[in-house]
Amino acid sequence: MIPSSEIQLTPANYPLYSGRRGKHKIFIGMAPGVGKTYRMLEEGHGLKQEGIDVVIGLLETHERKETAEKAAGLEIIPPHLLPRGDLMLPEMDTQAIIHRSPELVLVDELAHTNVRGSLREKRYEDVEVILAAGLDVYSTMNVQHLESLNNIVARITGVVVRERVPDRILEVADDVVVVDVTPEILEKRLLEGKIYTHEKIPQALDNFFQRRNLIALRELALREVADNVEEDAIASTSKGQICSVQERVLVCVSTYPNSVQLLRRGARLAGYMNAPFYVLFVANPDRFLTKEESLHVDICEQLCKEFAGNFVRATSSNIAQTISEVAEKYRITQIVIGESQRSRWEILLKVSLTQKLMRLLKNIDLHIIPTGKS
Repeated sequence: MIPSSEIQLTPANYPLYSGRRGKHKIFIGMAPGVGKTYRMLEEGHGLKQEGIDVVIGLLETHERKETAEKAAGLEIIPPHLLPRGDLMLPEMDTQAIIHRSPELVLVDELAHTNVRGSLREKRYEDVEVILAAGLDVYSTMNVQHLESLNNIVARITGVVVRERVPDRILEVADDVVVVDVTPEILEKRLLEGKIYTHEKIPQALDNFFQRRNLIALRELALREVADNVEEDAIASTSKGQICSVQERVLVCVSTYPNSVQLLRRGARLAGYMNAPFYVLFVANPDRFLTKEESLHVDICEQLCKEFAGNFVRATSSNIAQTISEVAEKYRITQIVIGESQRSRWEILLKVSLTQKLMRLLKNIDLHIIPTGKS
């Protein structure tokens, strides 16, 4: 049964809905203990000093002394209590927050699942109601709770995360901030008892807090925010311009034997940059490939897959234009091509593919690999 204090809040039945949606800022980290909540509280204090009306809607200190101390001086909206067996468990009082009508609400642990009997199942749904009421929200979450990363996180850590946040929450947020520390610092905090109680530390180190897990999760968090920044930049970029925050490598292969070497060179470049990897083959519509040429292209495609790349086939008589279009589509930042294999007369009479690409491509690095080099 839904408590009487919890009614469905909608623009139709709640007078404080002004039509303005609040702004949402999310502090995201790779794991518990990186300092997301502390950073959120710190910014809350700073805004309060500037005269902004700031309240804490829900705070999870997890018995961390520094976090509890940082909350001092900020008004806390009392949670409402819901029964669970013999216990009374606290949940965020969304209606009380909206009645209080502050300018900014601080909400911890966006992925939290509310106690059964709550009006909404997830805390992020409560946050959406608060935002719809026109109140700004700062919230926190860990990257492993993002829905689209669930399978990846499970493969990395061996842990299936049950509490998840839809990607759209991050996508529509007005600001996403990575609270980043090195795995070494996080391990130090763990060993000092600043994240979990001492009896839980050995289990944490043997499981989720293994060094390799932290490194991978940190990369996921940084990449996720980079992708969001890139999408925002793309939305404000003129058509025909390429905007990319993350490096992306495209290798252009042909039926020439050196294509395999080009592909390997491009894969190494992508590896150095920790970048997505693409391979493009453009077929001439005016001629059929020989059996040997088809086999060569198939070998390139197979090798591309072995390097975890994406193989793209296109058919066009304008190779340079096609490369340019593919580069724009996939937001490529680095292109690897082979040195033109042309006679002296062709060099004198024709504009080379390289020259055409240099005219077409803006803000893309072009790597021209001499024939025979790998």
